[in-house]
Amino acid sequence: MGSKDDSNIKDEEMYKALREEGNSKEKAARIANAAHNEGRSKIGAKGGHSEKYEKWTVDELQEKAKEIGIEHRTDMNKRQLIDALRHH
Repeated sequence: MGSKDDSNIKDEEMYKALREEGNSKEKAARIANAAHNEGRSKIGAKGGHSEKYEKWTVDELQEKAKEIGIEHRTDMNKRQLIDALRHH
């Protein structure tokens, strides 16, 4: 991966898939590294399921953005909120 923040990712394929699903960088890295260390099937059984951000309402996206401290979220449209959540 290109950035130095991603240099410790042990399962890059899983990390990318998790990020595309809308998971934060931290969560995706934690899951990908755990899957690498313990095995994907073992980790997969632990996790829950969340709808893709595209299926969330703007209110739900703004609430999530508020939880993680994204500024100016009330000025953002749905696409911008999704982008901000995925890249936070």
